[in-house]
Amino acid sequence: MVSVDPVDSVLPVPSAQEAAGALVVGVDSGGSGLRVALAEAASGTLLETVSSREPVRTGPGGISAAHFLEQVLPAVTALRERSGARPVVAAAVGAAGMATLGDELRAELPRAFEEAWGVRRLALAADAVTAYAGALGQRPGAVVAGGTGLIALGTDLTAWRRADGWGHLLGDCGSGAWIGRAGLEAAMRAHDGRRGGSRPLLTRAEKLFGPAAGLPGLLYPRTDRPAVLASFAPEVGRCAATDPVAAGILARAGAHIAEAAEAACPAEPGAPVALTGGLFKMGEPLLAPFRSALGELLPGARTVEAAGDPLAGAVTLASALATGTLRLPEDPSLLRLFGAGAA
Repeated sequence: MVSVDPVDSVLPVPSAQEAAGALVVGVDSGGSGLRVALAEAASGTLLETVSSREPVRTGPGGISAAHFLEQVLPAVTALRERSGARPVVAAAVGAAGMATLGDELRAELPRAFEEAWGVRRLALAADAVTAYAGALGQRPGAVVAGGTGLIALGTDLTAWRRADGWGHLLGDCGSGAWIGRAGLEAAMRAHDGRRGGSRPLLTRAEKLFGPAAGLPGLLYPRTDRPAVLASFAPEVGRCAATDPVAAGILARAGAHIAEAAEAACPAEPGAPVALTGGLFKMGEPLLAPFRSALGELLPGARTVEAAGDPLAGAVTLASALATGTLRLPEDPSLLRLFGAGAA
């Protein structure tokens, strides 16, 4: 059996003949479930995807490799059978928590994928990296991924620059959890009769969660507290057109997001900045203050539409591995490469 270990330098360049007619696998694993894609190795053209609503479990060793493989291996087997059982020459996995909880995945996935498919090239990435690759491909720039949490990631193709993504207690400023918490604080201020309160937000909070006085008892014991906070963010967005308190919350959120983009963006004139994630479905009430703040902080930056999502980014990484065209930089916690011929 060929040894599969982390590479310390560039992976062996595959031949064009090896990539022609072969397949790659991309995986996006997050808090809401897992998605698997099969694509053409040479072009990255997507063939088929499958998804599971069951998130991969975490345990004492971090993200569970066994539970991950229980879902991914049968899914890829079924996808390959429908595509003619062609060889898989590369795979890429993007996972939430990979940077801090991915030790078990890094230890077990390379050999498991080699034994299952004979795959010789593998990328294991933080979900922020696959979000970047999906949004901007392999060009310099910055991507802000926003949902319950928020992280900005940028690169000049020599190193990564990260900003925020530190969780709802220490950061994630401008995220869904941040907006929801600020909205609920404004609701509680209105309940108390303090300055800075919002009656419309109080009404919406009590409609969703019940009497305001019971909210601490409902919220504090929850282990999914960030998600509960983020569930109130859309209500802040709906109130923003007529409620100055809600509009002010979104203005501050937009400024926080711009600050993260500024910190992550490489110092190159005209560097693109893309937004990806469900947070930005809130639309202009959030995007307008973001663009205004970004224009002041990074006058030369260009805001661009995200070309694809994190699953598309995983496929981009896998296809680049298969064709020897990977340009995004390796990083011990953000993007680890594994391949045949490594020392």
